[in-house]
Amino acid sequence: MGTDTSGYRGRFAPSPSGPLHEGSLLAAMASYLDARAHHGKWLLRIEDIDTPRVVEGADAFIMQQLQALGMHWDEPPVWQSQRIPLYEDAFARLQVGGYVYGCACTRRTLGNDPYPGTCRQGLPEGRQARSWRLRVPEGVEHFVDRLQGPQSQNVAHEVGDFILRRADGLWAYQFVVVVDDGLQGITHIVRGADLLASTARQRLLARLLGYKPPDVMHVPLLCDAQGRKLSKQNHAPAFDLARPVQTLQRAWKTLGFELFPAENIETFWQRALPMWAACQHGDSQ
Repeated sequence: MGTDTSGYRGRFAPSPSGPLHEGSLLAAMASYLDARAHHGKWLLRIEDIDTPRVVEGADAFIMQQLQALGMHWDEPPVWQSQRIPLYEDAFARLQVGGYVYGCACTRRTLGNDPYPGTCRQGLPEGRQARSWRLRVPEGVEHFVDRLQGPQSQNVAHEVGDFILRRADGLWAYQFVVVVDDGLQGITHIVRGADLLASTARQRLLARLLGYKPPDVMHVPLLCDAQGRKLSKQNHAPAFDLARPVQTLQRAWKTLGFELFPAENIETFWQRALPMWAACQHGDSQ
């Protein structure tokens, strides 16, 4: 790659709400190849903070799926459900900084519009806090996605003060993912394009917590015949482990690469890696 990339730390962070499908394999493959191409570390994080959606045994099955396709992580996996004290500490730091306030609003009354700041100056009389929000500072967040190009978002106007802790007491994804990435020293994130819209608020929150925002790359999504993103919620089936090479080749083609012959899993990765590295040559590190 022509530069010193020894400090690269990437990650794959699946939710254990079911087995990995061919859509989630795209993000796994891209993140794995990018870490290997940069001679960096590839970490596995099980994002099981949304406990009502967790399927028992899905985490173990996901790990078996990855290993069956030749993707091996470089450090012991972490589970978000075992990191609650870390989230509590980060939340307390934001509170001390004056960035957190209680909110009595419900999703039903708010809809999908940016949060209008109803509780920003205090709770309405007689109401109690249901959730806790980040007091988002004014300004436009600019960043460059390695695949999607320059991006910008005024988080305060386009999203509003977003939730850190939900009304059911669970920590919000947008909060814990930033804490995890910061504490694990993640330098590069490669994930699906559906999360591109979350990047600006995550970068903003990372800086408030004293973390350097990671570089990002958002890869294409795999959609079904109706144009919907393949997801566990849409009952996407687990990918085929009976023919692992063919499964890898389908994901490789969906990422935009030409197919090549591969006799086995090891050969696939040996041939795919330099092709990925050549494609990424010149990206900012």
